[in-house]
Amino acid sequence: MSTSELPRKEANVLKGHEGAVLAARFNSDGNYCLSCGKDRTIRLWNPHRGIHIKTYKSHGREVRDVHVTLDNSKLCSCGGDRQIFYWDVSTGRVIRKFRGHDGEVNAVKFNEYASVVVSAGYDRSLRAWDCRSHSTEPIQIIDSFLDTVMSVCLTKTEIIGGSVDGTVRTFDIRIGREISDDLGQPVNCISLSNDNNCILANCLDSTLRLLDRSTGELLQEYKGHACKSYKMDCCLTNSDAHVTGGSEDGSIFFWDLVDASVVSKFRAHSSVVTSVSYHPKDNCMITSSVDGTVRILRQQENVVSFIGCGRNTSFLRTLTRISERIFFHQTNCEPKPGSLERYLRCLCENKSVEEGVDVFSILTEIGYCPSIETWNLALLACLKV
Repeated sequence: MSTSELPRKEANVLKGHEGAVLAARFNSDGNYCLSCGKDRTIRLWNPHRGIHIKTYKSHGREVRDVHVTLDNSKLCSCGGDRQIFYWDVSTGRVIRKFRGHDGEVNAVKFNEYASVVVSAGYDRSLRAWDCRSHSTEPIQIIDSFLDTVMSVCLTKTEIIGGSVDGTVRTFDIRIGREISDDLGQPVNCISLSNDNNCILANCLDSTLRLLDRSTGELLQEYKGHACKSYKMDCCLTNSDAHVTGGSEDGSIFFWDLVDASVVSKFRAHSSVVTSVSYHPKDNCMITSSVDGTVRILRQQENVVSFIGCGRNTSFLRTLTRISERIFFHQTNCEPKPGSLERYLRCLCENKSVEEGVDVFSILTEIGYCPSIETWNLALLACLKV
């Protein structure tokens, strides 16, 4: 992924929370997202259309984290009331409340099969809960941490926790083995790379650290942002080419995974960025903040992009005729067919039928067939003329 493809353009702003938004998460396919915050609510959104779908209310204090199952049927949440809530997404009903933590709960995650929820708490423990059982007691307690556990990640066979005691601890549930990697600084968030080979840890010395999951080796450090007082998410892009995270000044940072250089930095919020979540497939991400908003960021798209130089002068002459102001008459660069199709759709939407016919001719010459949606849009434009 090139830096030009990184999501930096604000596409939507989701408003509705009263107070700070503490977490925002895409669902598994990236079509919806969940947010939670200081107002004790969880909200379900269609972020791409900016539509609020449903609000879930039952927590007695702030909601700090939320996670949804792969089939989107259930969600779990946690917060300041020391409980883990297990919800039915469609009805909004609380199926079960798990109690057992002796302090506030910072993070929750479902396992792959949505049969178990693992929670991380201020009581220095990770606890696992069986969603299929009617028991409200944990099926496993991991209490070897020396301070608050802030974040948790799961693989098929391991539970990984990040703690203020400066460690990232990995527990192999098959053989009961614990591995501790000491980072020397309080850890407030951990996340896994998409290939599950690396752990990214956000530390309170304003440094992100990338660890090899199998050996614990420190692979890289990422700096430039401010993270000293707040719990703030971090993650990798869906291609694992870049690292992203927020800053206490409201900025979003992107770092190159390999050389740790800051490839992009921009102000997205007016206050602390609490959460970042990257779309599983597209160049899109959501961010949340103490300023009470969730923002959807997308790739900045140009009307026309380039694929290199060519010698098709008739192609360029036709394109120049479409727009007198376009500068391609000074170059030998050819636009991508997909970009031309998007330009064609814009022309049709603005009833510029003659120019649209020219673009159709270009696409025909290069053997590119527009989508059926584009054909229908062009036909509709012709009927309106």
